[in-house]
Amino acid sequence: MVVLPRVHASWDRVIRTTIGLRPHRPGGFVLKADKLDGKTLIHNYGHGGAGMSLSWGTASMAADLALEQPVRQAAVIGGGVVGLTTTRELIRRGFEVTLYAATLPPDVTSNWSLAGFTPTSGLSTAAARTPEWTAQFQTAVDIAYRRLQLLVGPHYGISWITNYAPTDDERMAGGSNSLLPEHIRGAQVLLGPGEHPFPTTYAIERPEMRIEPSIYLEALLRDARIFGATIVVRKFESARELAALPQGVIVNCTGLGAKALFGDPDLIPLKGQLTVLLPQPEVQYSTSGGARVQTAEPGLGIHMMPRADGIILGGTSERDIWTFDVNEKERQRIVNGHIELFNSMKGGGRTT
Repeated sequence: MVVLPRVHASWDRVIRTTIGLRPHRPGGFVLKADKLDGKTLIHNYGHGGAGMSLSWGTASMAADLALEQPVRQAAVIGGGVVGLTTTRELIRRGFEVTLYAATLPPDVTSNWSLAGFTPTSGLSTAAARTPEWTAQFQTAVDIAYRRLQLLVGPHYGISWITNYAPTDDERMAGGSNSLLPEHIRGAQVLLGPGEHPFPTTYAIERPEMRIEPSIYLEALLRDARIFGATIVVRKFESARELAALPQGVIVNCTGLGAKALFGDPDLIPLKGQLTVLLPQPEVQYSTSGGARVQTAEPGLGIHMMPRADGIILGGTSERDIWTFDVNEKERQRIVNGHIELFNSMKGGGRTT
């Protein structure tokens, strides 16, 4: 049987609850070149909860679009993970880059993510996707997955761990997201009764890439400075202000900010909430699901990710909610669901 250290899930170990508003579009992210008063405007926004996963892919593709222009001075708008990776990709292609951001890490939405390699998380709605967008997405996944593998190590806070999905439904092991390329779906193993420590009949075991936002984003910001980007803290109120910038190429990586700047009617927030427990260095596996009490919203479960800054508990996605208020009902569901799950584990008793 797989033996795992038990997460010490209890209310007295809660150290914080954070809120992040993920920029969601039913049709998926926007990645295209446009014009703004004679300048080249490249949109790279709307990644939902998949920005940490996909950013190297869409950043590379946005930088390739910029290469089609004769100028080599670019402005990147937005200091989250999409803006930081886009800055790096433009510099790699020989651009002189100025990064304009209203806020910088750790005060960006990207910092409030779970965050593993989950390229379809909160990203799009199946009925709204086009074949052209799906092709873009699959290219972005391939690029990002390879790039993140090369960054594994303590400097960027990226590592491989094992994810366990406790379930009573054997059919879950055969499921996979058809959006993802075959090699991304990965090897997964169905563990039966007696082969795992969870209070369910089965558990699905698979490798997972973990990204620690507090380490990763600071490293990307350092990289931008080291490789020569100029960083300007500034908030833009209108597209007209962007058009007045001296750079000939402008890359819009503003996430939800694109709704006000460019009037995107399809862009809405998916409010995500994380509750963090005291760190447990001995816990080096993640979990997806396993709660006995199911949410009223289909497909919404609970998730645990261990990081250096704490044990991260998540599982919310509130559509078109713009507030940063803690949803206490959801906090209770997520924390109590994890208390029930981990208190019911076999073996791996509480360490002191």
